Amino acid sequence: MSELADLTAVELLTGYREGAFSPVEATSAALDRIRALDGRVNAFCLVDEEGALAAAAESQERWRRGEPRGALDGVPASVKDLLVTRGWPTRRGSRTTDPDAPADADAPSVARLREADAVLLGKTTTPEYGWKGVTDSPLTGITRNPWDHSRTPGGSSGGSAAAVALGMGPLSLGTDGGGSVRIPAAFSGITGLKPTYGRVPLYPASPFGTLSHVGPMTRSAADAALLLDVVSGADPRDAWALPPARPAGPQLVEGVTGARIAFSPTLGHVDVHPEVAAAVAAAVRVFGGLGATVEQVDPGFDDPIAAFQVLWFCGAAAVLEPLRDRHDEMDPGLVAAAEVGAGVSAVEYLEASAVRNDLGALMGAFHERHDLLLTPTMPIAAFEAGRDAPPDRPSQRWTSWTPFTYPFNLTQQPAATVPCGRTSEGLPIGLQIVGPRHADAAVLAAAHAFQQATGFHRVGPPV
Repeated sequence: MSELADLTAVELLTGYREGAFSPVEATSAALDRIRALDGRVNAFCLVDEEGALAAAAESQERWRRGEPRGALDGVPASVKDLLVTRGWPTRRGSRTTDPDAPADADAPSVARLREADAVLLGKTTTPEYGWKGVTDSPLTGITRNPWDHSRTPGGSSGGSAAAVALGMGPLSLGTDGGGSVRIPAAFSGITGLKPTYGRVPLYPASPFGTLSHVGPMTRSAADAALLLDVVSGADPRDAWALPPARPAGPQLVEGVTGARIAFSPTLGHVDVHPEVAAAVAAAVRVFGGLGATVEQVDPGFDDPIAAFQVLWFCGAAAVLEPLRDRHDEMDPGLVAAAEVGAGVSAVEYLEASAVRNDLGALMGAFHERHDLLLTPTMPIAAFEAGRDAPPDRPSQRWTSWTPFTYPFNLTQQPAATVPCGRTSEGLPIGLQIVGPRHADAAVLAAAHAFQQATGFHRVGPPV
């Protein structure tokens, strides 16, 4: 029953409820996809087939009795290998980690997957310590785009993106410190959400501090809302975690009627590929037909790349500080970033934080006039795998080609990406939907309304 691998989590739960198929069949279909296709894309660094089938069998028995427990009972899911998971090692894409040190506790989001009775398939690949916007590492090698194996799926949650796109489980947990959910979701043709900072608790804390969010990676906005509602809420281990919010799932039906939507095709300073620009502009026109008032307007900020890089590279320095004698085993790009971060003064760090604060205030004022902001997610389509940046960029740092994503890590706003077309080479294009802090449900409602009116999210790569 390999077609089960192409169903969303919402569709799987409906099928379980109606008795059309079982969690064991759905999990087996996902595992079949992993066996058949993962050798081509390298999405998983750990697969627990035995554990997944055992959990699926327990779920199947609950559904047979008419007594499902959790909101995700029997739905296959995966976890990016930056999130600690009980019983599994957390390698973080690094040879410096211990393969024989399984975690004795779950990260908060992983714990909630278990509490919701999801079936955990395994862990997905990441660049070393999640430091860049593509997915390759000294430990696991190159992860590839499911639409074109010569291209990158993006990163740093590239394994999760490739897995979801190819039907290797409909749900995955990614992390996003500068675009690491949205970049690979856009390049791989799936839906991704960076929630408001603190909406999904995080433990252990990221070395990249309050830039780093945990978010859903799914095929549809409905699935993203379902997963967000499961994993969000306070946790005593995260001092920044927000209290429970009104669930996003029931608010999907609110759509965008009457919404004031701003469209910024370039944020005032970004060079966007013509095919990307055309697809995004066409997608924006859909919102007018859905009852929103759409105005083309830029938020009015300069590129905050310098401030972001100060904060990000200081995080890299924190990662590498205790590993001084092992730098020769690590990604040279990460080592170089850490060297830059180690040279940042306290004054420079505080100056970057001040830029961040000012940007947050600017966007707060902007959203008093505009409920949502639409932009391209990426200015380009996926490029050659195994590179940190396209060869034509003036800088080979990953920040040189991700100008639409990292600003909203600085501001901690919710931002989603949805597929909105493909290039002439068949590569996915993403539309970014940004909302004010705490408006995660409004962002997802807009994404859902767009997906109800279009069919881009229903088309996956050939398998």
